Amino acid sequence: PIQYIGNIISQGFGGIMTNIGLVIVFGTIIGTIMERSGAAIKMAEVVLNIVGIKRSPLAMNIIGYIVSIPVFCDSGYVILTPLNKALSKRSEIPMATMAIALSTGLYATHTLVPPTPGPIAAAGNIGADLGLVILIGLVISIPTALVGLWWAFKAGKNIESEMDKTALDYEELKKQFDKLPSAGRAFAPIVVPIILIALASIVKFKNYTGGVGNFILFLGAPVNALMIGVLLAMSLMPKFDEETLTDWIGKGLLDAANILLITGAGGSLGTIISNTPIADFIKTLAGGNIAGGPFILLLPFAISALLKTAQGSSTVALVTTSSLIAPLLAEMGLVSPMDLALTVMAIGAGAITVSHVNDSYFWVVTQFSGLSVTNAYKAQTIGTLLEGLVSIIIAIIFFAIFH
Repeated sequence: PIQYIGNIISQGFGGIMTNIGLVIVFGTIIGTIMERSGAAIKMAEVVLNIVGIKRSPLAMNIIGYIVSIPVFCDSGYVILTPLNKALSKRSEIPMATMAIALSTGLYATHTLVPPTPGPIAAAGNIGADLGLVILIGLVISIPTALVGLWWAFKAGKNIESEMDKTALDYEELKKQFDKLPSAGRAFAPIVVPIILIALASIVKFKNYTGGVGNFILFLGAPVNALMIGVLLAMSLMPKFDEETLTDWIGKGLLDAANILLITGAGGSLGTIISNTPIADFIKTLAGGNIAGGPFILLLPFAISALLKTAQGSSTVALVTTSSLIAPLLAEMGLVSPMDLALTVMAIGAGAITVSHVNDSYFWVVTQFSGLSVTNAYKAQTIGTLLEGLVSIIIAIIFFAIFH
């Protein structure tokens, strides 16, 4: 009835903001400080020292995998593009290969691993344990990123980029920062919150009680863990003045505003949909019996993939699909903590499939890598298709093992 629509819109927006609003704000601030302080460059340097300059595509794939856990993939790609260009020039590896290695590494964790807003929202909407989602997401996103790396080598060698001869030297890039932070300080704002959230998940799963267990649960609450991440990120600031405390954090808040509005609007849309007979409609399409084995995960995957392909935003696909699927979980037989975590993975896999011209990330990769639209279809679009398929296949295998 029309008189309820306004309240339902408000409930959907407010509900998702209650669960993840501050988490999004803190995650965005962490990403901005890491960009401005040179922490992202330092992380790249550490990974390069481990894998070697001749394995630069693997290095950028790993760096993208790490950076996109707290940072939106669009922002992460922009932050890391100068480094990507410099390594392409230094290693004499085509820019197209480096571009897809980075973009697919970023995309894997962007859609599968909190505290990126989309997976957080999906986990909140369906009631999945956030720590378990992080752990499963970190595992599934590894082969997801690696298939993107494989495609980067296969497709990139036959694609030319306008930027193959215009990159800054790696040492010149480092000189843009007066002093890079230590490796421990650079990784801490990302790694520490993830460890705290994971520990809290283990405490809940094992049902530990007492002072130590309660303290871990306190530290591992997503808002508290990300706030600790912000404090650790602030230690990266070269000084505390108007430029850093106002401009850097202000930039993070400005970026968060767009994400909050997109996520909140997706929550409202999902709540509206869940208050309609859409659940009955989906059951009718499925022949009246949607409960089943591991392949039941293909339903949330397909819905998410259709939404992603149609409107471009992975976050909207994650938020809307999770809101739509939530009322159907019991009938689908998805009730255990592992079932719910793998449902988030299935939705995330759909949200990868595929990045094309209506996706802002497609244009970020295209423009910042000097690729033509045709070549970007060959590289980015096919790469994300492979990532989505690998993600859902692994999620189905996990479901068959752990259900």
